[in-house]
Amino acid sequence: MSEFERREQDWRNGPLVYQVLVDRFAPPRDLAAKRERYAPPRELRSWEELPRPGRYLAEEGLWSHELEFWGGDLESLRGRLDYLRELGVEVLYLNPIQAAFTNHKYDAEDYFAVAPELGSREDLRALAGELHAHGQRLVLDGVFNHLGRRSEWFRRAQAGEEPYRSWFFFGEEYARGYRCWDDAANLPELRLEEPSLRERLWAGPESVVQGYLREEGVDGWRLDVAFDIGPELLAELSAGAHAAKPGSLTVGEIYNMPTRWIPALDAVMNMSARELILGLARGELSAQLFSRHLATLVGDVGLEALLKCWLVLDNHDTPRLKTALPEAWQRALAQTLQFTLPGAPQLYYGVEAGMAGGGDPEVRAPMRWDDAVPGNPERERLVRLIALRQRLRALRIGDYVPLDAERSLAFLRRTERARETVLVAANPSPEATSETLLVRDSWLMNGAWLRDELSGERFQIFAGVLRLPLAPRSVRLLTPMVSEGPDYSPYKRVP
Repeated sequence: MSEFERREQDWRNGPLVYQVLVDRFAPPRDLAAKRERYAPPRELRSWEELPRPGRYLAEEGLWSHELEFWGGDLESLRGRLDYLRELGVEVLYLNPIQAAFTNHKYDAEDYFAVAPELGSREDLRALAGELHAHGQRLVLDGVFNHLGRRSEWFRRAQAGEEPYRSWFFFGEEYARGYRCWDDAANLPELRLEEPSLRERLWAGPESVVQGYLREEGVDGWRLDVAFDIGPELLAELSAGAHAAKPGSLTVGEIYNMPTRWIPALDAVMNMSARELILGLARGELSAQLFSRHLATLVGDVGLEALLKCWLVLDNHDTPRLKTALPEAWQRALAQTLQFTLPGAPQLYYGVEAGMAGGGDPEVRAPMRWDDAVPGNPERERLVRLIALRQRLRALRIGDYVPLDAERSLAFLRRTERARETVLVAANPSPEATSETLLVRDSWLMNGAWLRDELSGERFQIFAGVLRLPLAPRSVRLLTPMVSEGPDYSPYKRVP
């Protein structure tokens, strides 16, 4: 078996990931019937309303917009799975769904229960089963650095009851009498050094991490603020996940350079690549420096690890892509790189509908289904990129080979087969240019033609050299034309 076939057999390498906030993704079947789930100070909004910054509720240690809900649930999400399959989604990633007081649920009250307003563990099991029936996977958001101060664990700890007391940090050195994450009163931090706590969270067979993998059929965990948990404990968590379900995925929210966090984790959210892509699209980074930085990233982290890392352009913690990159050509450049560089493209719900939004809570608006339709140029661009990625094997599991260019960015994705090579060239500048590229693939035949998958234009390669014109602010995606006609192919005797 070749290394490329081995990569291909691992679902974690390069899948299309789609992120969903369950409360905001699909309107419930009967909104009025759900109102009793949202007793004050919680509020249930209509689907047409947009979230706005609220006021600070000192008694709750929260902002009022954290207690506003739109009523989406696991049942309504299941009703939209056909849409996700049609789009080409391979992995569905859900923001936290455990029982919690807020809408975002990064303040778990009970890790072992699904929030009642979202459904039940039986509903989660049904969702996983339906996804698996169509070859898709399910990843949950795990929040194990901290939980909510309304949780039974924390209340019993405050009462002095063991072992709960030893699971938190109490003392006069803390302004509130306990240590909390990022100075948020509602988020007491867990003392993860305590073995009995880790047994409950991920180490034991009945733990949170292992239980959802075994019992609900979940396929992996995205780990919130993984950098706060640290590499040693993350390695233990990953071992627990893999013991419960071999081949499962652990992917960490790591804003640092990814290098030393793997193999403590299977993958990270590749925020380093995000910064580089956005910088290139904004004109803050030259194409040549981008290329050098990418080569460093691949060299330091390793291709095998990067193939599993999630390529994120926006999510629930960042401005939406349309807000971050207001020009259509910027988004086209960024998304083409997201789909052609090594990794798993992660889409934030609504990006295909062209949703905009700045900071929290605007970035977490309810899905605009009226815009998620054919004809929307944002959706059409993504649909085309998704189709290309599904068809071009090298984009998912191929090696990354940088190419030298004078004014542009160019690289190859290649496998063991010449006909699968993909050459990507991008000109982010407002001026047209032409590049002479030395194409580092010995199996690309002299005099053979390459076709631009985006424009349909053809270009001929001679002695490994390609002369390629590039329009302003454009991208080319070239693949070999393996047949010159019904009677001849220059690729007949190469792999």
